[in-house]
Amino acid sequence: MRSERVTALVVDDTPAKRYIISSWLRRAGHTVIEAGSAAETWEQLADHQVELVILDVRLPDMNGIEVCERIKSAPETASLPVIHISATAIATSDRTYGLQQGADAYLTDPIDPEEFLATVEAVLRYYRARLRAERMAARLASLTRTTLAVNSAETFDQLSIAAATGAAEVFGVAAASFILPVDGRLRRTVCLDPGTPPWPRTSPADTLRRLGELVPLGEDMGSAVATVSQDDLSAILPDNAAGGDVALVLSRTKAGRPPICLGIQYRDAMGEDETNLLRQLGQTVALAVEALRSYAEEHAIALTLQRSLLPARTPHVPGWTFAVRYEPASDQAEIGGDFYEVLDFGDHLLVAIGDVQGHSLRAATVMAEVRHALRAFADEGHDAETILARLNSVFARYHDDQSATVCIMTLDPVTGDLKIASAGHLPPLFHQDGQSWYGAGGGVLLGFPVSEVRVEHTTVPPGGVVALFTDGLIEDRGVPLTDNLDRLRLMRLDGDLEKYSDRVLDEFGHREDDVALVVLRRDPS
Repeated sequence: MRSERVTALVVDDTPAKRYIISSWLRRAGHTVIEAGSAAETWEQLADHQVELVILDVRLPDMNGIEVCERIKSAPETASLPVIHISATAIATSDRTYGLQQGADAYLTDPIDPEEFLATVEAVLRYYRARLRAERMAARLASLTRTTLAVNSAETFDQLSIAAATGAAEVFGVAAASFILPVDGRLRRTVCLDPGTPPWPRTSPADTLRRLGELVPLGEDMGSAVATVSQDDLSAILPDNAAGGDVALVLSRTKAGRPPICLGIQYRDAMGEDETNLLRQLGQTVALAVEALRSYAEEHAIALTLQRSLLPARTPHVPGWTFAVRYEPASDQAEIGGDFYEVLDFGDHLLVAIGDVQGHSLRAATVMAEVRHALRAFADEGHDAETILARLNSVFARYHDDQSATVCIMTLDPVTGDLKIASAGHLPPLFHQDGQSWYGAGGGVLLGFPVSEVRVEHTTVPPGGVVALFTDGLIEDRGVPLTDNLDRLRLMRLDGDLEKYSDRVLDEFGHREDDVALVVLRRDPS
């Protein structure tokens, strides 16, 4: 069994001996370059991709064992196999010392050609096995980094970039990813080299389906790998930069879903290890895509549900103006349980705002129950304190693992008298004659075994403004809550509540939590 042919460097200061050793290696099919000293050795190592060194122990400018030590200590040549040969240092102690200092084999004159070539074959077998092991270890480390990156992606664009970049890093060749999210727009990202930025590309919507026809996965779950010719690939992707055949993996983790596809340049024959690694990478990306896809679908359902449950409009009340806002967090954030309500009972108005604990579809459904229960209790004629006490009973009976903050304001639209009942909610913000201040707030959250409502009485004078908001507006990581409360309080209020509401949302920018905002003003006249 012969190993793969390599480029060997023969180092000996005797031309005749170099010729003999080189001729043996050439007859065995290897490429040979020669050096007559340590200085020439460094030059040849710098100029050629050497895979084996045959090194005489006695050199004119440096001991061969020292040369071997330097080869083995340099990171770029540390794994390079070295075979010592010597006609003078032939004692057992010489051979032992040479092997201890890093040599992979040690032969002494007279050297038998067959023994020499057998030694070369044995050393190269070990060298190849070591290279494969080191390469696989490096690839597995890259696979771990890629797994972290794809599972940390918050959008499909980020995930596509992480997949293509990771595949290029794992295999050291150009790579591309193809992902079809719920919005139906194919994400295609190309990474020509692990050290260059990834390159998002556009492709027709049916690209993934056509690539799937080249890989024997069908509608099954799992992963399949196939080699695709440059011509077949170009028929689907005329702008591809593969420059040759490619290896494609298609992976699907849930029936009925479109698969993901990863492609890498096919430089050498892929062994079983490389094929399994590509299949594992495809499965990792498919799992991350499925998690993000399911999350996006749940978010869309919850957002639709939440928007459908919020009031379509505010009532028209003579002498009063209202502005309301509901802003979800980013598209990939979980939906929350914020809500507001404005109810006109003729002789009084009920204005409520609340925030159910959690960010999920369940939080949105609990919010819907709380809002409907609040409206029912209000229709029965209960005052704000009783409504909050009964809502607390709803939590205790049906959602004992949940909690919520709720503030209910009861307003006499004729006199401006205002009663504020708070169950753990942030205090309302008052504006009047250029002055701004917060109400008392307080109380105990709904969902706790005790019911304690904080009640405050005040009057809204002509021109007065009251703002209710949820904590998503003013909570920022690393920023004290009091700082953002002051920031909100000091915002200028002009006569247009709609513009004021928009400015408030713009001032605090992108939010990690959803936001509900209700602003009401008594007309100055």
